[in-house]
Amino acid sequence: MRRQVYYYDYEGDFGLSGLAKSVVSRSALRLDAPTVLALAARAAADDDVQLGTDVRLLLGSPLPEPVLRTVWLAAVRRCFDPAEAEGEVRAWLRRLSDACPQQARELDPYEAAALDEVRPTVTEEALREIVTAEVEEAVPALERAVAVPGLAPALRDVVHQVDADLGFRLFLRAAKAYSVPFAPQQYDRLRTIGDRLAYPPATVHEDLTVRWPPLDAGQRDFPAGRFGLPMLAAVFRGTDWHYEGTERQHIQKVAQGGDHGHIPGSYAAVLLEDAQRLLDCPLPDTTITTLWHAVTNHWHTTDDFDRDGRPWLEQIARQCREYLADVDPVYTPVVTPARTDLAEPVLREIHEIAPLLAGRVIGGGPTSDRDAVTALQAAAASADPDLAFRLFLATLGAYDVPVDPARFARYQALGRPFGYSEDHVDDWLIPCLP
Repeated sequence: MRRQVYYYDYEGDFGLSGLAKSVVSRSALRLDAPTVLALAARAAADDDVQLGTDVRLLLGSPLPEPVLRTVWLAAVRRCFDPAEAEGEVRAWLRRLSDACPQQARELDPYEAAALDEVRPTVTEEALREIVTAEVEEAVPALERAVAVPGLAPALRDVVHQVDADLGFRLFLRAAKAYSVPFAPQQYDRLRTIGDRLAYPPATVHEDLTVRWPPLDAGQRDFPAGRFGLPMLAAVFRGTDWHYEGTERQHIQKVAQGGDHGHIPGSYAAVLLEDAQRLLDCPLPDTTITTLWHAVTNHWHTTDDFDRDGRPWLEQIARQCREYLADVDPVYTPVVTPARTDLAEPVLREIHEIAPLLAGRVIGGGPTSDRDAVTALQAAAASADPDLAFRLFLATLGAYDVPVDPARFARYQALGRPFGYSEDHVDDWLIPCLP
C-alpha cells in the first residue's frame, strides 16, 4: 500500500473525519443533507482529496448499514443522521462521492522524490493491530461517554474490513466529539501512530481530552531538551529573529513549547520560574543584563533589542502568567527550592571553562569574557545553580566553545541530579564536540 504524506497537504484534520469536524462545528446552525453535501463539496474544492477517497472506501466495503451509521453518528455527535435524511447511509455516501469527484494530485519529479523519502512504511496488517489495541483500551471510556451504542465493535470493523488509517481517524474524531478522556501514556501512543502515518500534528492533538497531571514548575525532563530562559535566549540569538516574529510572538512560542507531547502550560511554568527567580535574587541589574547578552551573543547589538535586566524579565513573566491563566486557570505559580547542594560542581565547571571562553565572548571591552564568567558564577552562587548551569551550557553553544568528550560526560552527569532529559546537554553541545 502506497501511503500518503498527509502533513504535506493538510494542516489539521482531513478526509471524512475532517468533514465530521466541520459538521460538529455547525451544530448550533441548520444541518440537513444539502448543508452537509455543500460542506463536503467545499472541502473537495479546497483540495481535500482524501475526503472522496474515504467515502469510496466505505462505499466499496462490505460493512452493513448499522455499522456505517454508528461510526458516522459518533463522529458527528449525532448532529446529522444520514439514515433519516436519505433512508440509508449508502445512498448518502453515494451523494457524497458525487460531490467529491476522484482527483489525482499532480507532483513534479522533485516533489515526488522528496515525498517518497518520508512516505509511511507501516503495513496495513501492523496498523490494524496497533489501532485495534488502542480502541480496545479505550472501550470503557467510549462506553461511558459516547451516546452511540456499539461504537467500539463498529470501529474494529472499519479498521479490519475497510482501512486502518480511516478507522483510526474516525476513532479520534468520535473521542473528540464526546470528550473521551485519555491518559497521557495513551495520548503519547496516539501521537506516535499519527507520526507514523505522517499526519499533521493537529489531527491527533487538537480537541483531544487528556487527563494531564498538575503543572509542576520543577519539571526538567522535557523531551525536546531545551526549556526555560536559555531556550528563549536561543530564539533571540543574533538578529534573524526579527524576520520570524515580534518579541511577544517569540515569547509565546517558547511558552507553548512547540510540541504537543507535554502538559499544557509546562514550558510556560518553567520559563516563568526562571524569570521570577532572577527577578527575586540579589543580583544587580547589570549582572542580569550581562547574563542575557552572553547567552544571546548580543554584545554588539545595534537595534532596539538591547534588553536590560529586570524590565525584560518582568515582560517575560507577565506574558507567561497571561498564557498560564488561559491554559490552566487554577494554576498558582510557584518558585521551587533552588538546588544549592549542586552549586559547588556548577561553579567548578564554570571556572574550568573560563580560559576557553577567553577571546570568544567579545563585547564592548577587553573584559567581556571575564564579565560573562563572573555573571554565570554569581547566578550559580546567588540565584540558582540549575538555572546557572543551563545558562552556562547555552553560552558555550552560543560561542561554539570546544568541549572535549571528558568534559561533555561530566556535564551529562551533572545534569542528571537536576532531572534533565538525556537530550538536554546533547541539544546544546553536540555541535561543540571535536
